[in-house]
Amino acid sequence: MRILLKNVKTLPHLLGEVGDQFIAIEVLIEDRQVLKVYKSITENIVADKVIDGRGFFLSPGLCDPQVHFREPGFEYKEDIESGSKAAAKGGFTTVISMPNTKPAADNKEVVAFMWQKSLEVGLCRVYPTGSLTKELKGIELTNFSELKAAGAIAITDDGKGVQKEEVFYQAMKEAQKLDLPILDHSEDESLSMGGSIHKGKKAEEFNVKGIDPASESVHVERGCRLSGETGCHYHVLHISTKESIEYVREAKKKGYCVTAEVSPHHLLLCDEDIPENEHGLNANWKMNPPLRSAQDRAACVEALLDGTIDAIATDHAPHSPVEKNQNIEKAPFGIIGLETAFALIYTHFVKNGELSLSRCIDLMSFQAGRLFKLNLGRIQEGALADLCLFDLDNGFEVNEDFFASKSKNSPFIGQKLFGKTMLTLFEGKVVYHNL
Repeated sequence: MRILLKNVKTLPHLLGEVGDQFIAIEVLIEDRQVLKVYKSITENIVADKVIDGRGFFLSPGLCDPQVHFREPGFEYKEDIESGSKAAAKGGFTTVISMPNTKPAADNKEVVAFMWQKSLEVGLCRVYPTGSLTKELKGIELTNFSELKAAGAIAITDDGKGVQKEEVFYQAMKEAQKLDLPILDHSEDESLSMGGSIHKGKKAEEFNVKGIDPASESVHVERGCRLSGETGCHYHVLHISTKESIEYVREAKKKGYCVTAEVSPHHLLLCDEDIPENEHGLNANWKMNPPLRSAQDRAACVEALLDGTIDAIATDHAPHSPVEKNQNIEKAPFGIIGLETAFALIYTHFVKNGELSLSRCIDLMSFQAGRLFKLNLGRIQEGALADLCLFDLDNGFEVNEDFFASKSKNSPFIGQKLFGKTMLTLFEGKVVYHNL
């Protein structure tokens, strides 16, 4: 089947060419791939289906380096199908799913199940990760080679920090042999001490146990140092503090194989933004790492703009309304983010001129894929037809009915944004349509 996508605009950069001004193109798709890119309006193209893009912006499908699709074990929060629908609505065609399921993805059977289920759903590419330690307990390493053979694209205990340095060191040596990146949820529990929000004025004001920012940075320092010793690719998940960013900068200057991602909420919010509700502080603003200080937020923005940050990740972490609608100290950590990520970055950084649109798309596609040696993020003949259309000109409001996810735990409900997804194609198949 041939599909013609007409009347769209894109950037030459995203075609693998030089230039950062919009150009009009038409794209012919056949057998899951981009067959031809026409840089002018062309008559008499034979196609079985024609999609009028109505002048919207055509982007490569986005890639999210960190999502939690909860299946198996927590399907009431999210499952691979609902998570994939949320991804498609956000313009994501590739995501990297974390292993903190139940049972955990610490064995080849669970990893293989996650990969096979995503293939059956067929709405986006869901790459599973394997857990670094058995049952995410931080004690005994899993069999990395078996996990990789079953489909794991990386190793991580995300959701928990690995507390013992000797365990983390052995993991990095083993992962380096297998050419697997280690993704690190950087948290020293002796410093976070069961806190709920950032250790700052808001925690003091509401008498909530705070999380010391050093709980993240000491583990980032450890990971950067051990990356230098082992040669392992060390990737910092959801970086959030000024000190952590400085360690990453220094590691990169030394030539270590160290990368880092940042999430939209750590770029846009700080602990002082957490609002109140009937339970005290609103738990839809609770995530781990927590919203940090205004100074930390500014450092994250600076790192995004100066190139220290390699990718943007949502850390999409769904929870049920019952779980989130309680006191912030009792509620679980995590917010959803797939449906709003591009629109948040576009609205708050691209639209005001701080970040170019091509750089934004690279952070959310090409560079995000490169973390895992995935060839993504360009609209080119022969490439898989992973494409999405965004409306950059008309604003929309995020409300509870907006989400495709099973969950609604977002701090961005009520915001007016630009960059709404109008169409998503995954391997040439329409998986989300809002034209």
